[in-house]
Amino acid sequence: MTAELLRLIQWLSPAFPVGGFAYSHGLESAMVSGAVRDGAGVREWVGDVLAYGSGRNDAILLARGLAGGDLEDLSDLARAMAASSERLREMMDQGAAFAMATSALTGMDLPARPLPLAVAQAARGLDLPLETVLSVYLQSFAGALVMAAVKFLPLGQTEGQGILQALQPLVLEIAKDAARPDADFASSAFGADMAAMEHEILEVRIFRT
Repeated sequence: MTAELLRLIQWLSPAFPVGGFAYSHGLESAMVSGAVRDGAGVREWVGDVLAYGSGRNDAILLARGLAGGDLEDLSDLARAMAASSERLREMMDQGAAFAMATSALTGMDLPARPLPLAVAQAARGLDLPLETVLSVYLQSFAGALVMAAVKFLPLGQTEGQGILQALQPLVLEIAKDAARPDADFASSAFGADMAAMEHEILEVRIFRT
């Protein structure tokens, strides 16, 4: 199990070539507008996206994929739930890159899918508890957003890591909830969704989304 956990952590680490550093999930728009301007704002924003937006829905998609759900149907559902064209591109581009890199490393023939379903297909063969896989995925999701904020705002690396550490109880809570067989999709992170849409017409930007 230890070797398989290390494999999962490698797949979901910032060093894995999915290009996660290039995406902000709409957070850049919020920082440009001043809606998010400091560490407290970053923590609240990322926490809301995790609990009420894409984070939780991604975790449920991943859980259903790991449980043997039809990956084609779940991929269609993931695409349909994308709140904006950039969100869709972010999910698909990272999923395709993940599938390509994982296929090269493992010898598996993984097709391009939305990121949580690409991870689900690759991780089906790992002997790991469901909540563990969901927690590592959500930690990676949160880490990418926090690092985007560190690049943009006057936040140091240490403060960024403090934010990520403070979000860990929430990550574990969401993973536990998403692992329930009756967990269902929902989203009420409307500010984050609107920020993702606004990013599509942002004239000067450093992130793709």
